[in-house]
Amino acid sequence: MDLAGISVVDAHIHQWDPLGTPREFSAAAKLLRYLPLPADFAARLTPRRDREFIADPTAYLHPYLPADYRSDAGEVPVEALVHIEVEWAGRAPAAKADETRWVASLPFGVDTPALGAMIGGGDPSRLGFADLVDAHRSASPLVRGIRTMVAHHPDPGVRSFAEDPGVLTSSAFLNGFGVLADRELLFEAWVYSHQLPEVTALAQRFPEVTIVLNHLGTPAGIFGPVGRTTGADPAARHELFGRWREDLAALAAQPNVLAKVSGLAMPILGHLVPVRGNPTPVAALLERVAPLLHHAFDVFGAQRLIWGSNFPIDKPITSIANSAQVVVDVLADRGGSALELDQVFRTNAQRAYAIDAELLA
Repeated sequence: MDLAGISVVDAHIHQWDPLGTPREFSAAAKLLRYLPLPADFAARLTPRRDREFIADPTAYLHPYLPADYRSDAGEVPVEALVHIEVEWAGRAPAAKADETRWVASLPFGVDTPALGAMIGGGDPSRLGFADLVDAHRSASPLVRGIRTMVAHHPDPGVRSFAEDPGVLTSSAFLNGFGVLADRELLFEAWVYSHQLPEVTALAQRFPEVTIVLNHLGTPAGIFGPVGRTTGADPAARHELFGRWREDLAALAAQPNVLAKVSGLAMPILGHLVPVRGNPTPVAALLERVAPLLHHAFDVFGAQRLIWGSNFPIDKPITSIANSAQVVVDVLADRGGSALELDQVFRTNAQRAYAIDAELLA
């Protein structure tokens, strides 16, 4: 089983230029542009929680643009991409729409994969959320939904992206979330695994909104210790895996939820970090992630799973080719069909993000 003959959609990629656009990591990128400090040395000066999350700072210090993705994709037959918002740092109420406008201006589809859809950044709990959503849609007709950075971890040694826990269940968030239902837009949920019940509650409250779970819920520390105590030993990791299994199954029971088999090489999962430029071999990566993938296939089925590379975030651990191959191998091990392979790597994303079929001819 392989991807030959499939026009692949990579449903989770990021593009950025920290030197020319406002990102949360722009200050560090600009500083190191002028200071003669090796990136690895500079990384040692940052908080441990940041080092554990990114593993290798190289990608964050330079632009990552369509040609960079094309180079990383190599022989994987990616024809279309879904861009996901990433840490745009403008302060104006509608500033995050500027990211959408910027991404739409990039040279996709020339000698690079086409841009099939975009997910903009925004927070339903903020005043002016409806205006921001409309600004995203005005910036590009490819906008299909919104992602809010709600990942929050109880271990203070694990990097959080929301100031407070429980964002998805707050009254302010729920009151604003109806904007997505009104405009028939989807919501991308990126959370840590202990927050999965909050995603389930959100899906139950808004059954008319399609929710796409990012990265199978990012069970931080599932492969090794991170933070102060997370995944500290095999017993803790076994407990973490058991809770993740139960919570993912409960979420999968909601018919309006899809899940991305993406981000499984995020460093925060506790991966061993290989030497730069030497991605983790498929066999080693497969040994770690296969139990997660098998369970995801069990509870969601191939009909509600979508592949994404999460590049360049996953680049310190894997390659795009290896990321795709482990999913192919797990599906083959399960006796999966060519139809199911096509669903995970193309059809499900094409349907969820309303990607123009002509891009995948």
